[in-house]
Order: sequence, then C-alpha cells, then structure tokens
Amino acid sequence: MHNWEDIYLEAEEAIRNANYLQAKQLLENIILEEPSTAQAHNSLGWLYRTQFDDYSRAENHYKAAIKSNAQYPHAYINLIVLYTNLEQWDKARDIAATALHRPLVDKALINYRLGILEEYNQNFDEAIIFYKKAIKLCLNFDSIEDYKRAISNCEYKATL
Repeated sequence: MHNWEDIYLEAEEAIRNANYLQAKQLLENIILEEPSTAQAHNSLGWLYRTQFDDYSRAENHYKAAIKSNAQYPHAYINLIVLYTNLEQWDKARDIAATALHRPLVDKALINYRLGILEEYNQNFDEAIIFYKKAIKLCLNFDSIEDYKRAISNCEYKATL
C-alpha cells in the first residue's frame, strides 16, 4: 500500500490532467485511511466546488481541512472564495479574520479577496483599502499589477 503522500501526488496529477473522477476516488481513499489529512480534504473541496458544483460538500471539506490542520493555508483561501461566490459575506469575513492570524496564509491574497467582497457590494472605498493592503503585503509583481488594476476599476466604478 502506498502512503497517503504518494496517493495525494497521484490525485494532484490527475487533477492537472483533468481526470477529476480519478482524483476524487484517490482523495476519498486517502480520507478513508487517514481521515484527518488536510491536503486531501482541501483538494476534495476544490473538486466539489469547481467541478461538481456541490458547494455544501466543498464547504464541509474545507472546514475539515482547517479542523485537521489549522496551519494548512490553502483551505482558508478556498473557503473565502467559496463564501464570496455564494455571497455569504459574513462567513467570508469571519474566515478571513481567522486566516489573517495564521502563519503561512498569504495575507496579500486574503486582503485581495476582502477587496473583491467589498467591490461586489459596491463599497468601492473599502475595496480600495483592502487592495492597497494586498499590494503592501504582496511579493509577486504580477499580482501587484492585478491589485493595481482592481483599484483602477473601483475608482472608475465609483464615478458611475
């Protein structure tokens, strides 16, 4: 029997190759053997959200990932994306507040997602504040350019 890490890498390869059913099966096998594997829960959450449109299961897996390992950073981002897509603003804000206090979590990306939340709600000044925080915390030039464009978009939208 493979260890869970090997199976996880097979599942991630299946995802990269758009073989989602195989990936789902492999990830479910990991969880059967090792129920508290944050990585498998997070990847299953991503599959349920993006490929199967099963948002309740996605949420459950993201939460299970966080419960299994509060330091695992990716589940926080994915859960915020899910909540903003579902327009569950309070839940998105709550998980963002938690994520901002966790090491390893990309604080720039959390602020960017909060900016999106505010922009969607037409709170353009608040969105700009979050986008600027994202820029200050970001170390990736391409992302900084995206955040600058988001600020420009909000400035334009505020004039309409």
